[in-house]
Amino acid sequence: MDRLDNTIRPYAWGSPTAIPHLLGVEPTGEPQAEMWMGAHPGAPSRTPRGTLVEVIEADPERELGARAVARFGPHLPFLLKILAAGAPLSLQVHPDLKQATEGYADEERRGIPVDAPHRNYKDANHKPELICALTEFEGLCGFRDPVRAADLLDGLGVDSLKPYVDLLHAHPEDAALREVLTAILSADPEEMAHTVAEATAACTRLGGAYAPYADIAHHYPGDPGVIAAMLLNHVRLQPGEALFLGAGIPHAYLSGLGVEIMANSDNVLRCGLTPKHVDVPELLRIVRFEPADPGVLRPEASPEGEEVYETPTDEFRLSRYVLPEGGTAHDLTRDTPQILLCTAGTVRAGEHELRPGQSVFVPAGERAEISGAGTVFRATVIV
Repeated sequence: MDRLDNTIRPYAWGSPTAIPHLLGVEPTGEPQAEMWMGAHPGAPSRTPRGTLVEVIEADPERELGARAVARFGPHLPFLLKILAAGAPLSLQVHPDLKQATEGYADEERRGIPVDAPHRNYKDANHKPELICALTEFEGLCGFRDPVRAADLLDGLGVDSLKPYVDLLHAHPEDAALREVLTAILSADPEEMAHTVAEATAACTRLGGAYAPYADIAHHYPGDPGVIAAMLLNHVRLQPGEALFLGAGIPHAYLSGLGVEIMANSDNVLRCGLTPKHVDVPELLRIVRFEPADPGVLRPEASPEGEEVYETPTDEFRLSRYVLPEGGTAHDLTRDTPQILLCTAGTVRAGEHELRPGQSVFVPAGERAEISGAGTVFRATVIV
């Protein structure tokens, strides 16, 4: 079992205080957006034996277990993060496995450098993900019913939004959402900037259900993603609640601190709220234009004390243990790789004492026992 030394990514949208507060250290004044735990080559965790990438490459079956290697290959298939949103992230969507494989192969054939700003597919993997709130957490997830979206837009009283309102009323659900998102992203930039400015003023004046969009517009003035965001469900998670984001589901995180886990991929197609590249035709090919309830997840408790966040993916399995003072120890030994992350209290994992924000990697088959008083998240795979 190895204690992990993890990299914090200073993306501009990060909170300057949330991760330092969790870790019990002084803020630097700079944004601290994500702390990565895993073997992603962009920022692998460090162990006393080398980076986690090096440790796994030296003996994949010993570290990951034979079944995980047979199922996913000689790589850790998930990436665990602490995410701290101080400002809205880009409105985005992820491809499914077939789309990612085909898209990556196509861009490789065309010789587009992996680090090119207009490159869509950084790898050939899909990127299902789960976000679990540690504090109150706000986000956007999936399309609203078109009639509800039309009512929200109409309530702003902005004349240039009327064509979108009419489209949302005039077509079947999927077609209406596709037509309106296409129109928003293809609109003349100057005209759209004017529409966004008028909508922002109305959101600020009206408040209530419009307040989240006023805040989004404050961070991204004139961005068409402000209007696109109003097509999506606004979600407010309480601590312990989670969202699962499957392929094709448009989403954006707005604020809060959470534990995030995903398949080990970096494939993102952006819809707005970003200065980065937006490939409208490819985006429209990937998005699932289906209105749906965002489906807030709550953990399912087992008699052994494990609370599991059930999802339809095998690349990761996230659960947590809330350990009471004076409680019994829990044996977490498993024939798959694990990362254990403490988010509250003081917990002992094997020989390691973990405080909030600290984590360990547990190789497949390694004895893993936890005790103490606090909260531990457990990340592993399903084979």
